[in-house]
Amino acid sequence: MIERLAVTGTGVPTAFAGEKALHSRYDPLLEAERYINTLPPGEGIRFFILIEPVLGYIIPVIQKKFPRAKVIVLHVSGFFAEQSVAEQGLPVWVPGRGPGIQEFLEEEIPDVPAAAVRIVEWRPALGAYGRVYLEVLAETVEFIRRIDANTRTTRGFGRRWFRNFFKNLGIIRKTLRYIPGFTPVLITGAGPSLEGALPLIRERKAENPLFILAAASSVKPLLTGKLIPDLIISTDGGNWALLHLYEVLRMMDGENPPLLAAGLSAALPSQCSRLPILPIGDGSSWQKLILKTIGFPGISMTQRGTVTASALDLALTLTGGSIFLSGMDLSHQDIKTHARPYGFDRFREEGASRLNPSYFQAFVRAGGAGTAEAHRIYAGWFKRQLASYPGRIRSLGANNPVFETLPGTGERAETAGKIRGDGGLTPIITTLPRNDTLPQRAAQILESALNDPALAPAICRELSPLLLPDEPAPSPGDLAAEIRLLIKACARGPLYG
Repeated sequence: MIERLAVTGTGVPTAFAGEKALHSRYDPLLEAERYINTLPPGEGIRFFILIEPVLGYIIPVIQKKFPRAKVIVLHVSGFFAEQSVAEQGLPVWVPGRGPGIQEFLEEEIPDVPAAAVRIVEWRPALGAYGRVYLEVLAETVEFIRRIDANTRTTRGFGRRWFRNFFKNLGIIRKTLRYIPGFTPVLITGAGPSLEGALPLIRERKAENPLFILAAASSVKPLLTGKLIPDLIISTDGGNWALLHLYEVLRMMDGENPPLLAAGLSAALPSQCSRLPILPIGDGSSWQKLILKTIGFPGISMTQRGTVTASALDLALTLTGGSIFLSGMDLSHQDIKTHARPYGFDRFREEGASRLNPSYFQAFVRAGGAGTAEAHRIYAGWFKRQLASYPGRIRSLGANNPVFETLPGTGERAETAGKIRGDGGLTPIITTLPRNDTLPQRAAQILESALNDPALAPAICRELSPLLLPDEPAPSPGDLAAEIRLLIKACARGPLYG
């Protein structure tokens, strides 16, 4: 399809894709103004995402009508990215250049409610580009659904995550790191299919070196199947996550303590002070500032909504070799929601009665609509990740259909060849000097940053949804006061609440 420009009678350029006119042939500026004026009122809109605005005539109209909103441009055709003057200074995505749409939008839009984001389509471009246009639109809608889900979670748990970060600085005494290698890594989730995959995992581990990176919720079925994970990952900040870690601490051999990768905002029992821990920051500027200033070791990764997604990010950091996935159902098997034994099963069993039998409770849990929606969002995220690493991330067992099936013996030989000479992923453990004032010092660093005009805007944007989600624009002073209250609660209150 040939794209071209032409001049209208008013002297303003218009555009064509083939024979399809993408702007008015007579007055493109008036057309753009009339179109934007037909949109619903934009109260509370903070971000406008424009899908192929062609020459961008709607951009200055939006900027004038919504001066406080941020405009982001997604092109379907690279041709018009070179022609639009109105896009100067704006974030612009062009196909085939830089990251994918979701990654690009992650950099430009924080987790906000869906109501704060509006997609503006330039419909003439849909008629010209059809399927490609719809793919860009679908990716954008998927991104908005995901950040909306993250926002709802943040509203409920933001303060707890924030408080966990400071508590964990005081808990972690032994830090863990690995020198990246090429050892194949198996990530295990707690989906129902993990039970059936255990014999296959044992077979694979007997044939070749295999580093097992286990979500904390999957450790109990692994140990029951006589498989000991090399590294356990926990990123959940909710109190229920503690129950999985209690199971880990009880079931592992005391002489060989488990190795743990933990989000710094995760819920960690105080007993974890005895474990070597690979600390994981969420990549936010406020966490990076604190960790750099106090010299706290660890890695930074984008916060994900599910531990198995974080585990995949970690695996990609640890190894350049193959990555296998097990127990990643992202769905239920009839009324079975997790691999057995599962850390929460005893609560259902203890609460069972003649009028509320255990199987009925499982049926109600399996039918939760919210869980199905979360599974769908995560499946979409994994599908995109697989596309970024073709042939490297594979399924071991009966996982969700978005994952590839495991090839046969030829792939096994290839994997064995890649790891010859690789020393494996050997843990390097360092004991930190005891410093009980570290959480208070970290809070002081954050307060000082809120008083720094160069740092305060970014930190306010990140902390506002965590600490004061109901305030539209809390001041640095408001956030500093809230931090002081939470740090006092950390010092005198229960460990997690």
